[in-house]
Formats: sequence, structure tokens, C-alpha cells
Amino acid sequence: MSTITVKDGTEIYYKDWGTGQPIVFHHGWPLSGDDWDTQMMFFLKQGYRVIAHDRRGHGRSGQSANGNDMDTYVADIAELTEALDLRDAIHIGHSTGGGEAIRYVARYGKDRVAKAVLISAVTPIMIKNDSNPEGVPLSVFDEIREGTGFSRAQYFYDFPIPFYGWNREGAKVQEGIKHNWWRQAMQGSVLAHYEGIKAFSESDFTEDLKSVTVPVLVLHGEDDQIVPFNQAPRAAKLLPNSKFISYPGFPHGMPATEAATINKDILEFIKS
Repeated sequence: MSTITVKDGTEIYYKDWGTGQPIVFHHGWPLSGDDWDTQMMFFLKQGYRVIAHDRRGHGRSGQSANGNDMDTYVADIAELTEALDLRDAIHIGHSTGGGEAIRYVARYGKDRVAKAVLISAVTPIMIKNDSNPEGVPLSVFDEIREGTGFSRAQYFYDFPIPFYGWNREGAKVQEGIKHNWWRQAMQGSVLAHYEGIKAFSESDFTEDLKSVTVPVLVLHGEDDQIVPFNQAPRAAKLLPNSKFISYPGFPHGMPATEAATINKDILEFIKS
């Protein structure tokens, strides 16, 4: 397996295929780099170099007891991009990975990043507080913590239903996608997943968004039941150089269920 060992001794697993301009994929909670398989294959065939890592505590990366927070996630990515000497890169993040990607671009991306893409991202901030009155109440994240920490196998088996919008009238569960979601999730560390809930729900990316000057594409499904749709126009407005596309009826997990549409729009943005 391809891994690097970061400063605190944690091993970070990654896949690195092809040549050409690099595209770096940042996965969502509680999944792994495997969630990008469709995009990795698509962009590889388009002539790009594609890289996807497993976040610490996720997938095949080390299950450290510490560092399950957004700043450490981003520092790990910085070490990976330096080790691979990635330049003129496009960083694409889904959900939690969207926050990770934009903070990486803001803090470490100078002279290394060409563009970024945020898909169903947790930016600018998810949790409801005084400065974000339209956010998601803390009680929702406490329920996710309870399910993740203490009944993870069943909770993660059920979680893909709203994640992919299969609870909507007329929707049909795609069993392969559901089981692949569960496989990825159960491969990771229960501690990392539990602590990662705070990372994706309470991290404030407002200043990161404001400081990123490279072009950023913001994509969000209008029927997202995990990260509310109202996040996306707020994030796009904060970015100095953004393009925003919304998709009626698309769910949170649209990179898997709506890959053909998403991939086409990302490719057009990259080439523009």
C-alpha cells in the first residue's frame, strides 16, 4: 500500500494514479478514498493524475487516538501534497472533505493549487449558534454521536437511506452503493468517527472561504438531507471567485448516485 507517515507518526494511506495535472479528492465522513472510485476512473481516463487519501482514522489510514480534528486533517493533507510535490492541483471535496479542501487551499495552497470544487460541503459552518441561527441544532449532532459511538454497525447500515435520498417517494435503494457505504464506514475507527462529528459540525470555514482567490466551483443538491442546501449559496457568496450550480432533487451523496452529471460539470469547470 502507498502510505506516508506524518509528523505525529500516523500513517496516511493514499491512491495515486496516472500523470498530468493532479486532482486531489477529499472524502466525506465516515468514508474513505474509495468513495471517489467513479470520479477517479472518469478523470484518469480524461488524462489527469488522480489522488485520493483516507483521512486519519478512516479507511486504511492509521487509527490515532489524537488529531481527529479539522486542523490536523488539513495538516496531514499538506504533508501528503508536499511528499508528492503536487502543483497546479485541483482539490475536490465532498461534505466534510469540502471543509478539509477549502481550509487546505486557504492555509497551504499558495503556489500549489489551481482550482477547487466543493460538493455538498459543510462550509461555511453547520451548527446552529448565535452567528449561524439557520444552522443545524446541536441535538442533531448529539444523536449522530450516540449512534456512531454506541451502535455503529446498525446506525451506519441505516444512515445511507437519507444520505442518498432513498426515503423519498418512488426512490429505490441501490443495494451495492448502500453496502459499499457501510463497508467503508466500518473500516475506520469508531473513535475517529465519533470525534470527527465535532470537526465537521462545529468548524467555521468563513475566513477560509473569504481568503481563497483561486476559482472555486460550488455544487449542492437541493434535496440534501445531511448538509442543508442553504449552506451552498452562503459559501459561494463568501468566495471571491466562485461558480455555483444547484441540482433540483439531488441528494447529499450525489457524487455516487448522480456521477455522470457531477463529473461532466466538474470537467467543464476544470477546462474553463
